[in-house]
Amino acid sequence: MIADGETSASGQTARHVSVLLTQAIRLLAPEGDGIYVDATFGAGGYSRAILAIPGTQVIGIDRDRTAIAAGFDLVDRSDGRLELVEDRFSELAEVCRAQGRDAVDGVVMDIGVSSMQLDSAERGFSFRLDGPLDMRMGHDGPRAADVIAAAPAKDLARIITVLGEEKFARPVARAIVEARKEAPIATTRALADIVSRVVRQRPGEIHPATRTFQALRIFINEELDELQAALRGAEEILKPGGRLVVVSFHSLEDRIVKTFLAERSRTGGGSRHQPEVHHAPPSFKVLTKRPLVADDEEIAANPRARSAKLRAAERTDAPPQRSEGGELGLPSLDDVMRGA
Repeated sequence: MIADGETSASGQTARHVSVLLTQAIRLLAPEGDGIYVDATFGAGGYSRAILAIPGTQVIGIDRDRTAIAAGFDLVDRSDGRLELVEDRFSELAEVCRAQGRDAVDGVVMDIGVSSMQLDSAERGFSFRLDGPLDMRMGHDGPRAADVIAAAPAKDLARIITVLGEEKFARPVARAIVEARKEAPIATTRALADIVSRVVRQRPGEIHPATRTFQALRIFINEELDELQAALRGAEEILKPGGRLVVVSFHSLEDRIVKTFLAERSRTGGGSRHQPEVHHAPPSFKVLTKRPLVADDEEIAANPRARSAKLRAAERTDAPPQRSEGGELGLPSLDDVMRGA
C-alpha cells in the first residue's frame, strides 16, 4: 500500500514500481512450463518478471479496468502467455477455473493501492490532488463520499481507529458529522481540510489526513475481507509444491497473512503437562520465518517500499483447511449504507 504523498529523492511523486520484485520472484521460483497468478496485476511488474522466463503462463487479475486496459500491450507482446481478467482478487480460484486452470504453480499478490490510482485525481484516492471523493478500486459500489454521508459518528470513529490507526479518530469523526450538516463532503480537498483542522501536522510527520484516507479506502474496498478470501483461494488452487508470495504494506494486512500462514503450517503441539493438540495436516510450509523487507537502496529509489513486508510459503499435498477470517468489530459496508 503506497502512502499518499510519498516522494522520491528528486522530490517527485513516486511512480508505480513493483516492491520487493527480486525477492518475490526468487521465492515464487517460476519455471518454464508453469502457470502463475498475478492476483493484483496493477502495472504488471510481477507479470513481466514471470513472463521473462520462457514458457511461463500468467493469469493477471485486477478489479480496476483501467489497469486491465493498460495491460493489453503486454498481452499482445506475450505471445498468448498472459490472460487478463477484470475481477476481485478474492475470486482468484474461480477466475482460474473459468480460464480452464484447475491448479496453478504459483500466486503472487501485492496488497493495496497503486501509484497510478493515487496519481489520478478523478479516482479520489489522494488528498494531494483535489477530485471527487471516490476511492473505489473498481467501478461499482458506494464511494467514500457515500460512506462519509451515511455513517454515524461512532461507526466513522471505529473505522478510522481500526483501519487508519488514527489516535484522533473520535474528534475527526465528530468534525466530519458536523461539517456534513452544512454541506455534503464531496471532494478530497474538503475532507482533507476537515481532518487537518483536527489533526495538527508537526514537522517531519505524515499529512494529517493520511490515516483517515487510508481507513476509508480500506473500508469501502473491503480490502481485509478480500485479502482473507484471496489467501483461502490461493490455498485452494495451488498445486502441491506451488508457491504463495504476498507483499503487504499495512500492519493489519501483514497480521492477516502471518496468522493465515501460521495456522496453515501448524503441525500440532503439547507438552508433558498438557495433552497434544491435534491440528489438520499443514497445507503450507512457511518459507520466510521473518518477513522480508526492502533495503536502503530500494527505499531510496522507491519510497513506497518503506513499509513493505513479504511473506512466502509452499503448498503441501494436504487438503485445504476451512476457516473464517478474524473479527475486527467493524460495521459492514452494507450496514453503513443501509443506516443500520
